[in-house]
Amino acid sequence: MPKFQLLQLLTKSTAKKVILFTLSLLLTITPSTFAKQPENSPFLNRTQTIKSATTNPEQLLEQGEAQYLAGNLQQAIAILQQAASIYQQENNNLGQAAALTNISLVYQQLGAWKEADIAINSSLKLLGWHSDKELDRKLNIDAPNQESGEIIAQTLDIWAVLKLKQGKTDESLEISQNAEKIWQQLDNKTGIIRSRINQAQALRASGFYRRSLSILKEISKAIKSQPDSLVKVTALRSLGNTHQQLGNLEESDKVLKQSLEIAQSLKLSQEIALTELSLGNTFRSLGDIKNAIIRYKNAAQAASNSLTKVQAQINQLSLLVENEQTTEAEKLIPIIQPQLENLSVNQTSIYARINFARTLTKTKIVNKQNTIAEILATSFQQAKTIGDERAQSYALGTLGELYEQNKQFSEAKDLTQKALFLAQKNDASDIAYLWEWQLGRLLKADGNTRAAISAYDSAVATLDSLRSDLAAVNREVQFNFRDSVEPIYRQSLELLLQQKGEVKPNLDKARQRIEALQLAELDNFFREACLNNEFVVLDRVVDDNPDTAIFYPIILENQLEIILKLPKQELIHKTSEINKQDLEQLVEQIQGNIVQPDGMQKFQTASKRLYELLIKPVEIELKNSAVGTLVFIPDGLLRNIPMAALYDGKDYLVKKYAIAISPGLQLFTPKSLAGQKLNALVGGLSKIPAGENFAPLPNVNQELTSIEKSGVSTVKLYNERFRSNILKEKINAQPFQVVHLATHGQFSSNPNKTFLLASDKRIKVAELDRLIKSRRQQRAEPIELLVLSACETATGDNRAALGLAGIALSAGARSTLASLWQIGDDSTAYFIDEFYTQLVSGKSTAEALRLAQVKLLNDSAYNRPMYWAPYVLVGSWL
Repeated sequence: MPKFQLLQLLTKSTAKKVILFTLSLLLTITPSTFAKQPENSPFLNRTQTIKSATTNPEQLLEQGEAQYLAGNLQQAIAILQQAASIYQQENNNLGQAAALTNISLVYQQLGAWKEADIAINSSLKLLGWHSDKELDRKLNIDAPNQESGEIIAQTLDIWAVLKLKQGKTDESLEISQNAEKIWQQLDNKTGIIRSRINQAQALRASGFYRRSLSILKEISKAIKSQPDSLVKVTALRSLGNTHQQLGNLEESDKVLKQSLEIAQSLKLSQEIALTELSLGNTFRSLGDIKNAIIRYKNAAQAASNSLTKVQAQINQLSLLVENEQTTEAEKLIPIIQPQLENLSVNQTSIYARINFARTLTKTKIVNKQNTIAEILATSFQQAKTIGDERAQSYALGTLGELYEQNKQFSEAKDLTQKALFLAQKNDASDIAYLWEWQLGRLLKADGNTRAAISAYDSAVATLDSLRSDLAAVNREVQFNFRDSVEPIYRQSLELLLQQKGEVKPNLDKARQRIEALQLAELDNFFREACLNNEFVVLDRVVDDNPDTAIFYPIILENQLEIILKLPKQELIHKTSEINKQDLEQLVEQIQGNIVQPDGMQKFQTASKRLYELLIKPVEIELKNSAVGTLVFIPDGLLRNIPMAALYDGKDYLVKKYAIAISPGLQLFTPKSLAGQKLNALVGGLSKIPAGENFAPLPNVNQELTSIEKSGVSTVKLYNERFRSNILKEKINAQPFQVVHLATHGQFSSNPNKTFLLASDKRIKVAELDRLIKSRRQQRAEPIELLVLSACETATGDNRAALGLAGIALSAGARSTLASLWQIGDDSTAYFIDEFYTQLVSGKSTAEALRLAQVKLLNDSAYNRPMYWAPYVLVGSWL
């Protein structure tokens, strides 16, 4: 691959702040969105609020607005400056302020931030506002009248949008809140709604999606009965976008279609385009590629704004490239590129250029390195011109990635360090981690392992700092978790565990890193930081219960790493040589054959091979320690198979050890059920609701009855009474230690496809989370044991076990017992009867599970792993 020269456009830079623009945060609200309806125009030209001895300046304001709406921005500025001059001669401060605010609005469209700032600050000064640097000031007019109040409030709204476009989200939020106070004084409901939309936009741009959602839901209720308007279109679109970012995709689809319908009825072409663009992003997240592309095409066709058109086309291109639809992508590239060259320079157009370049770096269509470099260098220079230092960092870092791909490591390192400096200087953690990761890769390529580890440590620390208050970070991280987050942890682990010579691997650091990855995956699943209970470190539990060992299998590119924690001993580290692809194929063979009646031989061969890789390296240590329980923190695909079914050539692992799974190094404070008088809420379905394609479960009633016969006090919800509302009522009524649900369910890596089936509907994991949280508000006692006896992992979903961990965490139960696949409910009833018999007799939860599994294993009717192996225990094993 030929090398290319570092373009001269990249001069020495200063540094500031970058929003990492993502697919769903494109043009949600711009000044032009208020252009088509006079009552919502951002221009301040109302004759009833601007008193003048002559109508001439008012006519100039109207002419300026007409030029603005027609896209003739320089002409608009010239006319508005003339109006401002006349108002100044007349000593009409309100009129002059309105003209200056409008000038700022036009400059915003041009991306001329310095000029926009000067104009709006001049307007604010005339209106009684002073320093642009102090946001805690008050209006000189404490109770503005109608004619001054509207100008002040609209100026603040436009100022808030300017701050948001400059990446100053905190300032934008506070300004919008001040504008809302004035609109409230004026009792102007439309103004209040507009200011609150701006607040929601600022919160969403900062990553505070749930706070944004709360505001937008209130707005949605407030405008429901109001006539259709542009504000209504915008509010619904913002609500739909926020739902999309939180992963509420069906709700996003519903709300965005409402916005689109109103925009179409009002014939607002630009709003139609923006909402079609948002719908394309939602369909993309749903995995509906065909409809996403249709929506992107609709957006490009409807757009009256050339920038919106090209953004839709870039989103379409990235989707085509992502799905390797090379022929269609090749057709689109030459259509997009000349449009980009003709765009005005502003923040949004710069990000469009950078996103186009990033998409080109991922395509194998043609050798476009020089073209990409030119686009990125130009984008950097444009970002520098308008003072957007976050965009400068984004452009430089992406250019560094391009040089890395071209193996020009010295230039790549220089660009990456500059991009990282800019990001860190402005607390842009949401992109700083990308450049820290990139720097780590470059240092590794240079053979500087110690410095590379340090860079990776910084990337992980940055991601961890984002977790607590910005769990979703941004949609690009959410959408491309496997590409943008997971590799950081795995590559870091590879560096940590492969250190040679005098520098021994830091095993404790390595297992904390795999723990961080597990948490990141769960946060990505929930769209929020998910561990909110009282947790203790597993080591402490193990040292207090010396019968237990903890297993950490870690899947790396060319080996399987094993870290073993035995009671009161140093960590043990072993390595099994197998590459990731071969290991995944082995796991898939186990997963596929274990449920096949004629697949026993293939299953046992694959299971024995995994036993040799995972258990045999530490077999002697386990035997010498005399432990009886193994707690696995499984990695990747290993979560989708039952460790109990690992085969040593003679016996299954369940014959030797009780087995449990933990989602991470921390455990919801465990508590033994041994010796307690148990009471349980039991529920289930034998009749399948209409419209659901599940097989009946005729033995559910027998299963539920057997729990009571084992000595557990029960409250039963069966068939018609097993409804979501009744379940919520009953679960709050008593301090049940056990909740046992014998019903169909599915675990999936998609929270919208993770559910339990009730007689009235599917209870999705988010609703289960809310249901259990309502219980916590009324009862201090947690659920000790949640049993899900007829569930299964989603077919073809390699990360489906995330759904099981998600339900376990949502329920807030110390332990969750669930099945990885569906089996005959006659064997389930048999298993459940033995499990509760052993539990009531005083056995630990893990040992009760083991003995129930062994009973089936020793019965010739149920001795195949397909019958006894699917049951897994997540959480406390005591």
